[in-house]
Amino acid sequence: MKLYRTAQRLPLLLPLLLALAALPMLSHAQYMWLDEKGMKQLSDQPPPPSVPQSRILKQPRGQGMAAPAAGVAASAAAEGTAPEGTEAKVKRPPTLAERNADFAKRKAESQAAEQKAAQEAAQLAERAANCDAARSNQAALDSGIRITEYDKDGQRGFLTDEQRAERARRTQKTLANCAK
Repeated sequence: MKLYRTAQRLPLLLPLLLALAALPMLSHAQYMWLDEKGMKQLSDQPPPPSVPQSRILKQPRGQGMAAPAAGVAASAAAEGTAPEGTEAKVKRPPTLAERNADFAKRKAESQAAEQKAAQEAAQLAERAANCDAARSNQAALDSGIRITEYDKDGQRGFLTDEQRAERARRTQKTLANCAK
């Protein structure tokens, strides 16, 4: 009885099994190419005729794989980038490694620029502090009060008029550089 039911269902199952077996063959007919903007395009249909052979990344076996040199020259001639009779280098979109290298280069350049700006800012701050100290020294020298200093033995002494004039001259020279 069970064998009879199976035999009755066999004509219904056979087309379904054949359709399922054919699906993997249909999915293998895939094309992959780069369009004018460099974006990957996937299709089960061949790319348009305007796409040169060099930009077709994947196609089913036996579907027009020309010789590499002839394909490059033909595609370059089709694009109008090369004079007739010469082989030209076809411009391709950058690879992931090339884009990563460009990013790393830009990042290193920006870090170097930031570091240079930080050094310049530190130098300007130091120069401003030196100028403030020179202005303070000049004010003390111009005030006329007695200025003391300590010698190498730790003894306190007062500046003579010649020493005071010499220090005023050096302070004026420093302040002249501050105006620049």
